[in-house]
Order: sequence, then structure tokens, then C-alpha cells
Amino acid sequence: MSHTRLQPVTDRPGENALFIVLGLNQGAEVAAAVVDFAAGFSALTRSLVNRFPNSHFNATIGFGADAWDRLFPDAAKPRELSPFQAIKGPKYTAVSTPGDVFFHIRADKPALCYELADIINSQLKDATHTIDAVQGFRYFDGRAIIGFVDGTENPEPEIAAEYALVGDEDPAFTGGSYAFIQKYTHDMDKWRDLSDAEQEKVIGRKKFNDVELSDEEKPATAHTTVSKARDADGNEVKIMRANMPFANPAKNEYGTFFIGYARSFSITQQMLTHMFQGDADGNLDSLLDYCTAQTGCLFFVPTVDFLDDLGDE
Repeated sequence: MSHTRLQPVTDRPGENALFIVLGLNQGAEVAAAVVDFAAGFSALTRSLVNRFPNSHFNATIGFGADAWDRLFPDAAKPRELSPFQAIKGPKYTAVSTPGDVFFHIRADKPALCYELADIINSQLKDATHTIDAVQGFRYFDGRAIIGFVDGTENPEPEIAAEYALVGDEDPAFTGGSYAFIQKYTHDMDKWRDLSDAEQEKVIGRKKFNDVELSDEEKPATAHTTVSKARDADGNEVKIMRANMPFANPAKNEYGTFFIGYARSFSITQQMLTHMFQGDADGNLDSLLDYCTAQTGCLFFVPTVDFLDDLGDE
């Protein structure tokens, strides 16, 4: 019995992460070079896993809508893969930024993230250009740089695949995932001016122990309330987040790299729409008063089988 081999989208965020967004260069040879690299990607990552078996190393590769058309012109296309459209709200905007090929690299040691990034660069530097690269790190017990535990709302491991991976609703792409990324920067001076109690009202959770505030305590504009998504029957639906803090205190740069893997991008889009344009009651996410989305891009992460099959064509 054969099993579909999946990219590690449901793995934990890890101790260190590297998020790389590349753009495709112009030229006739570019597509062939990138497709060739993608075909060997699982072998490349498998080799690093075998060399460092206890390092929790893994990596995913995904492709933007325009890149998909250019790299796989004869293939079908995932149903919801299209360029992300900016979501403009009354106060803030979820911006749309370019991106063709995306890598999410995770490992206990930054050296392993570097190793794969170096190989990617050496093999793709003629075919691509770097749009963005962010080095993320685990901050204490999985907290965001603003001091609250991140990823609390993630589904349990047993059911994570149900929320993160495409099912039989798009049979050609079952086992793949929609990866949406945003790089947020934080105004830490403004954030630190708030008391812990005020910060807790912005997030909707206790800072120390991560316990959710009671309905009486929690404002309707709290991040944990506004950012929820629901299906047609009103049941809450989740995505798999692997967010990581990044920072350069010497430059006063503090941020969160948001990445959400989802079975359907419409779920992530609903969350963003609630945050930026308002939920059913018109409440905006008050966390956006302290953080700014600098990027926004959608990718599709196909199965390992899809990637390996590229080598046969």
C-alpha cells in the first residue's frame, strides 16, 4: 500500500527558523533550473536529516501563483492559489507583496538552517533573486517578542493534518497546504507603555500563564476573539501556525514572522479580514495598533511526491 509523502507542515515551530522568499529571474533557463532544484529538494533535506538525526531539522518549499504558471505550465493548479490581494481596513492594511518561491527551514541549531540556505543560494542564485529572508528564534517558552505565548490556538497534533492539509475537495493536491506569510514589525516602545493588564486585554490572555481571559474580562477587540474563523455552520476552524519572533535590538527592530498553513486559504483570509476590516460586529483587532504587516504573500506547498515526480518529466 503506497502512502503519500508529505512536506512537514504540521511540525512544531522549532528552536530556530529561516524564512526565505525568492523571486524568479527573467530568462529561458530559469524555470528548468528551479524545477530541477525542486525535484531534488526532498533528497537534499533527507540527507541533512540523516546526517543530523536528532536536530529536529526539516524544511518546506512552496510556490506562488505566478511562479506556478511559469514553472508548471502543463500541470493543474491548486484551486485557491492566486496572488494575495491586499485587505484594506479603516485603519490598517494587510499588504500584498511579491514572492515566487518560499522556503521554511527549521532546526534546533541555526547552523543547519544556514547549511540549507547556503545550498539553496549556491544552486539558485542565477535563476532567482532574494526578496526577503528572516531569521526567527524561539523566545523562552514559545513566546512572541511581545511576551505572550504564541500558537496557543493551534490544533492538537492528532488533528493538525485535518486543518493544515488539503483533503479530497481538491484531489490532485490532497496532502498539500496553503502557506500564507506576513512579516510584522512591533512598536515596542508603545507596547511597553501598556501595563500587563492592558496588554492582556489587547491579546485576550493572561501574560504569565497563558490562560484565556473570561468573557467578562475580555474586550470584543481582543486579538484572540477577532482573529477566529468559522465555517458555514458557525463552528470554529483553525490553521496551523508556526510563527517565530525575530529581532535586532541594536537597530530597534522587533517583529513576528507569521506563517499559517491551512487546508483552505479562505480560512486564513477570513481571519485576516476580521482583523483588518472588522468581524461580524465591526470589531477590529486591537493588536494592530502595535504591529504593522510589512509583507503578505500566499504559496502552495505541494506533497513530496509532487516534487519528486518533477524529476521524471
